[in-house]
Amino acid sequence: MKRCMDLVLACCGLVILWPFMLIIAGVIKCTSKGPALFAQGRVGREEGVFMCLKFRTMAAGSPNVASHEASSVWITPVGRFLRRWKLDELPQLFNVVLGQMSLVGPRPCLPSQVSLILERRQRNVFSVRPGITGLAQIANIDMSQPARLAEVDAFYVRNHSSLGDIRIMISTVVGSGFGDAAEK
Repeated sequence: MKRCMDLVLACCGLVILWPFMLIIAGVIKCTSKGPALFAQGRVGREEGVFMCLKFRTMAAGSPNVASHEASSVWITPVGRFLRRWKLDELPQLFNVVLGQMSLVGPRPCLPSQVSLILERRQRNVFSVRPGITGLAQIANIDMSQPARLAEVDAFYVRNHSSLGDIRIMISTVVGSGFGDAAEK
């Protein structure tokens, strides 16, 4: 049921949002050097690594680090806006269609975030697909708190439901949670 809902909503989102996504890509290309899309290896279901798509929000050549480790000086002015409104995540709808992600689930971490991976492994968090948004995100818990994040992720894994996922998506759209740990 979850995969079916993910697929239908992601496809509908792409159909509705593609003109908007093209505009965002154009603005990124016109305001900073480098590609509009950014692909980064992330840890997904069963600890498999996949290429997570995002709109590029940092200057070309910036280090490949987690958001809470990123310097705000690396973020472009357009990137600041995209992160604040969580629009940099829109390309992840393609990851959902490909079955690499879900709309809702634990946020995917970088392979270099060893402490978070260990905490999540202990709590069976990798048994589900990672999500574009999640319970921890709307609760303002970022990846700088590996044990706390893994606990909330594990709670989600044990208790998720379609209705709960809809609530999390609505909370994300109306602005619950912070848009960017680098801006805190």
